[in-house]
Amino acid sequence: MSSKAEETVKISEKIAQYESFLNDRLKPDLKKTLELRDAVYDQLTEYLKLKAQIRVITENQLTELKTMVDLGTNFYVQAKVPDTTYIFVNVGFGFHVQLTLAEAIEFIDRKEKVLQRKAEQYTIKESKIKANIKLVLEALTEIMKLEKNPQLELRDDLFV
Repeated sequence: MSSKAEETVKISEKIAQYESFLNDRLKPDLKKTLELRDAVYDQLTEYLKLKAQIRVITENQLTELKTMVDLGTNFYVQAKVPDTTYIFVNVGFGFHVQLTLAEAIEFIDRKEKVLQRKAEQYTIKESKIKANIKLVLEALTEIMKLEKNPQLELRDDLFV
């Protein structure tokens, strides 16, 4: 086999390796990271809604409450809360704790900070993955240039 043919085969193999890494590793990692960050934001939204509802209860000094409760798949029923002194708050891992309204606000404030930090970590991870994707795409562009213009030298630092 001639050296030109060997070089073409080597370039084609590198293109396949980079495409495989991009499609099999980086893109799924990015998708999973975005899904995890969205789940954190959904959880944060639920806590902020609860905080707003607690504030309405305390500002209006409501002692009892009529509301609609979602039983699932947007099936709502009326519910009456006879005493708004205590509420049950999901603290994680399937546990619900009975708290006063003031304790619930305090817990939600702390939980909000924790969830914000977690979302920021996922955002940083997302940025790193996107940077790696860009790097791989740039490497692929370089390799494609080599394939089209065989006079260029094959750079070994691209194949680390």
